[in-house]
Order: sequence, then structure tokens, then C-alpha cells
Amino acid sequence: MNKAIEAPIERLPMTADGYASLQDELRHRIKIERPRIGERIQDAKADDTNLPENADYQAAKSEQELNETRIAELQDKLARAEVIDVSRLSGQTIKFGATVTLTDDDTRERRMWQIVGESEADARRGKISVFSPLARALIGKTKGALVEVITPGGARAYKIDKVEWR
Repeated sequence: MNKAIEAPIERLPMTADGYASLQDELRHRIKIERPRIGERIQDAKADDTNLPENADYQAAKSEQELNETRIAELQDKLARAEVIDVSRLSGQTIKFGATVTLTDDDTRERRMWQIVGESEADARRGKISVFSPLARALIGKTKGALVEVITPGGARAYKIDKVEWR
């Protein structure tokens, strides 16, 4: 008897904002981009029926493929999402959703980071993935602790100045 072995679904932790952002992108890609690309394909076909030689048609088909791939990725992420309500979290121990203020032990530069889901990480906006080396070093620590992180530029040490829940 051949039984298929089912792997457990890997949940993706994310904030409510991150979930809403993925939903917005999915909605845009389905309701706006998909019809726009379909129209572009039809226009390209009308201009030149020799499809293998029609550059506009080929470009539109490539764009369609990319859009459909991204739609499938978004649907998968939303289906596996584990939305964590950060507003209900508290305490001084760092975990998913915490906003942490750190001071670089060498440069004395202060930075603030929120630990978020992988799909919503954006270093420019102060959001790091829960799976990043820095977040992994911070999880479970408390204010006042010193953490060391191995980065591409070498080892860095940070002092945890503040743990907040926003």
C-alpha cells in the first residue's frame, strides 16, 4: 500500500499589518494587473498575429507569467500566515513583534528594530525578519543584555537599551 506522507504546513508568523499588506498586493495583482496584462496581450495579438516574432506579445506573456507566479506566492503565504496581534503582547523578554532599541558596542550608534515576519521585513523601515541573525540573537533576551551577532562584516556586539510593544 502506497501512502502519501504529508509534511506539516509550515506556518509563517506575521503582524496584522504585514498580513494586510500581502492581501492588498494580492488584490491589486488580481483586480488591476491581471486584466491590464490580459488587455496588453490582446492588443499585441491584434497588432501582429505572428506571435513567435511579436516582441510586444512575448513581453506581455512574460509579465503575465511573473504576475501569476507572484499571485501564487501571495496566496501560499496568506494561507500559511499565523497573524500575531502585537498589541496584545507585553513584557521585557524579546520575542516576535517586539521593537528593540540597540546600541552598537563599538560605534555607539543607536538603532531601533521591530522583529516581524519574513515577508514584511524591510531594513530601511526598521523591520527585521524573525529569521535574521540579529533577531535570532535577540529572541529571549531582555533589556540590559549584551548580544553578539555574526554579520557578513564580522562579529558585532549590541546592548539592548529598550524593549517596546507597538
